[in-house]
Amino acid sequence: MTNMKAQAERWGAELYTEDVISVNLSQRPFIVRSLEREVKTHSLIIATGATAKRLGLPSEDQFWSRGISACAICDGATPIFRGQELVVIGAGDSAAEEAVYLTKYGSIVHLLVRSDKMRASKAMQDRVLSNSKIKVHWHTEAVDVIGKEKMVGVQVRNNHTGEENTIPTRGLFYAIGHKPNTELFQGQLELDEVGYIVTGHGSVETSLEGVFAAGDVQDHEFRQAITAAGTGCQAALLAERWLSLGGLIQEFHQTQSEPTPESTTQPQQETPPTEFNLEKTRHHGGYALRKLFHQSDRLLVVKYVAPGCGPCHTLKPILNKVVDEFDGRIHFVEIDIDEDQDIAQNAGIVGTPTVQVFKNKELIQEWKGVKPKGEYRQVIGDNL
Repeated sequence: MTNMKAQAERWGAELYTEDVISVNLSQRPFIVRSLEREVKTHSLIIATGATAKRLGLPSEDQFWSRGISACAICDGATPIFRGQELVVIGAGDSAAEEAVYLTKYGSIVHLLVRSDKMRASKAMQDRVLSNSKIKVHWHTEAVDVIGKEKMVGVQVRNNHTGEENTIPTRGLFYAIGHKPNTELFQGQLELDEVGYIVTGHGSVETSLEGVFAAGDVQDHEFRQAITAAGTGCQAALLAERWLSLGGLIQEFHQTQSEPTPESTTQPQQETPPTEFNLEKTRHHGGYALRKLFHQSDRLLVVKYVAPGCGPCHTLKPILNKVVDEFDGRIHFVEIDIDEDQDIAQNAGIVGTPTVQVFKNKELIQEWKGVKPKGEYRQVIGDNL
């Protein structure tokens, strides 16, 4: 992804890691606004994706990111789930994949299916039904989460008999579908009854000329990385073609490649004791965190990530930019919860990405998931 970004920049692309707060498609050029800038454009590609749905259980908010998750790959490696009974809700391919994935960490995985059959492909059903660590509960729905400080179980109901019982568990994972992120475009583009952007059959063209949609924001059927990439390619080519036909295109020529900062191009590696330098801003791993926690007089920002965590990749450029702004005034450490399980457990990490901020050895802020860049910047700036 970093290489693709660098290639785009060499051909003239300007990349901004910001949250769009409004889009005006009622005039041309279109206007796209973030908290930091306003951009006018003749063409627009929408790739805002989709967000996992929630069930709305009575105790859902209390235990969200404290036992309830919508991303097994993001949070399954968290120490509190290892060796525990886990529960997955869903009947499609995503639910089947998450159940199989969680068998790497849990002692047993309970899969709740509200009917008498799964919607997943036969291959995925076979993987689930042949796995001795997965127990499928047919005609079963979740009623609520049980626990006080920590989740201890899930109350379930058989929708045929009405019988209720409790499954002891420390983790509940949702795989019940997604809601497209199209709030910005309501009333401006044609959306289907669920909220996905309507595009032409086999195309990425929307109801408004010059506007294209790619990825999960317009695809509720396949929802695969490769299909999202394919529609992204289509959208880019069609946008270029549309601009050319309208005489609106501005051509850029390849620029001289410049070295990209090491912090964004090289994979993070544990900071070895012999190379630890208190003056550096960026560090990685448990050894560096322990040293900084006890020796640093700067604000300490700790990011916890997991292998294969999609939101962790989303957060990376956002937080990198903020850390760069405070270079030399803070310390930043990245912790892989798979490599440093003890540290993650002691820190009470129950999902990734998680960002913690320490001042004088006291935890002053914790974020779970991905937040707007300005939110990180404000908390760090206010506490320097």
